[in-house]
Amino acid sequence: MATISLSSAPGRRSSLAALVTVIVLAAAPMAGAQPVNPPAPTGCGTHDEIRRALDILTTRDRIAGAAVLVTEGSKDAAGAPCARWTESAGTADLRTGRPMNTSDRLRVGSVTKTFTATVVLQLAAEHRLSLDAPVERYVPGLIREHGFDGRRISVRQLLQHTSRLPDYLDAPEWEHPERLRNRHFEPRELVARALELPRPQGTWHYATTNYLVLGLIINEVTGRSPESEITRRVIGPLGLRDTYWPGDDTRIQGPHSRSYFPADDGHRIDGTAWNMTFGGVGGALVSTPADLTRFTTALLGGRLLPAAQLTEMRRTVAADPDRLWPGARYGLGLIASPLSCGGLWWGHAGTVPGGHRALTAVGPGGRAVAVALNEVPTTLQAEQDFLHVVDTSLCEGKASGRTSA
Repeated sequence: MATISLSSAPGRRSSLAALVTVIVLAAAPMAGAQPVNPPAPTGCGTHDEIRRALDILTTRDRIAGAAVLVTEGSKDAAGAPCARWTESAGTADLRTGRPMNTSDRLRVGSVTKTFTATVVLQLAAEHRLSLDAPVERYVPGLIREHGFDGRRISVRQLLQHTSRLPDYLDAPEWEHPERLRNRHFEPRELVARALELPRPQGTWHYATTNYLVLGLIINEVTGRSPESEITRRVIGPLGLRDTYWPGDDTRIQGPHSRSYFPADDGHRIDGTAWNMTFGGVGGALVSTPADLTRFTTALLGGRLLPAAQLTEMRRTVAADPDRLWPGARYGLGLIASPLSCGGLWWGHAGTVPGGHRALTAVGPGGRAVAVALNEVPTTLQAEQDFLHVVDTSLCEGKASGRTSA
């Protein structure tokens, strides 16, 4: 199955034939875009464009459900803050016909990586680890097989995906992840499996392996599990009440959208129940669009990191467009992507094999967007339409033009 279908990958490779083992379903048309909250105040703009963009996802691309939460970072002509607003299209639960919305929990996949990176950078600010120290200093002997050497890989390279470690999710057994959906995995087991794979080509290679190693480093430095440390330092202080680690529980607690993936015969399979230990601190979190927005705006607003570490986080390298998308760059647990109206959005995206996809981002001027899907796009056109939803959410009502972020 495609890398994008796993929690390791936030975007889809351009060659879908090499990545997808399923076809788009011939599903019944979904409900049209439905506003959940009242419209934004006068002066903040209308949302016809985003409604159309969501409709395209659920009709032409046949995604089961899509929802968007936008938080304005500016004020209207009268000086009043622009309100948060939501739009949705399609269905959250195909059994009941319940409409998609932005209050449901979902699995957020690789958005988890930004939480993990934040704690690593907090530890760096506290001088408890060094970004340029080798992995070997913190987890001796972990990476010393098949030509891979933790003495030559830095913490920074793990954060940035420039370590050239393979992704364990590229192993042959993950071509059919649904066969492993009830299995428990340990981080060291998955790292060891990654080291049996060929070394990736190129200097940048997106791999959840990097973040499982970072989780082991957090454990060694703090004496606590990385999940508990992320909860203690980020989730708890920000009051993210809908964000939690599922552990071995295959269910999603509380109100949530169901998630779906297509079978080889064209039928939709419910992928909501899944043991997410395979994603760990690289992809296991459950959250909501509101919690993701609170986290991302707090992070980029300087509430979680000192200025020096936030600057380090935003130092980017060019990403492989086949594993993200053209124009994307990667920092230390952050994606930067150009906008049609100028500047960049900063954030992260994530996908899980059961069908959930999440994206959280902040654009110029402080407008934030969080997107939730309960079925993964399986065509290049659908991927482009998904990115168009993000771009439209951050650019709607703004003049186009290329400026720096």
